[in-house]
Amino acid sequence: MVWVMTCYLVRHGDAKPEMQDPRRPLSDLGQRQVETVAAAAAARGVKAAEIWHSDKLRAQQTAEIMARFLGTRVITREVQGLAPEDDPIIAQAELRTAPNQVMLVGHLPHLRRLVSLLVSGDPERQRIEVPTAAMVCLVGESENWKIDWSLTPDEA
Repeated sequence: MVWVMTCYLVRHGDAKPEMQDPRRPLSDLGQRQVETVAAAAAARGVKAAEIWHSDKLRAQQTAEIMARFLGTRVITREVQGLAPEDDPIIAQAELRTAPNQVMLVGHLPHLRRLVSLLVSGDPERQRIEVPTAAMVCLVGESENWKIDWSLTPDEA
């Protein structure tokens, strides 16, 4: 069966240092970074039926900001397999049952490894840098993925 989907990978915004707050919420800078990228994504017409995030507060906050800019019908939910050290094969498997347009909000090194896995089949073959609050658009067709575009707070 042939399928086509768009997946947006987003790295959380700048977070407060652990010494300042062990939960590591977004800093004021991080909130502004995410809002800047979310506004630019909305202006580009980015749509997502669901926004998945890790169990980390900074990822949840980033997902909520994205949802606010992308529309009221966007569902945000915590999904296992998106934490910094998780095996990207878990997220790859989840994508097989995802809606046609989904956004994953997570962390390094996981996001970098997931991009590498999807595009090259090898999670250790680095394909792209994912700066703080950046968005990477991947298009998949029948298990063949390619990087379509990326957006950073500085470019937005």
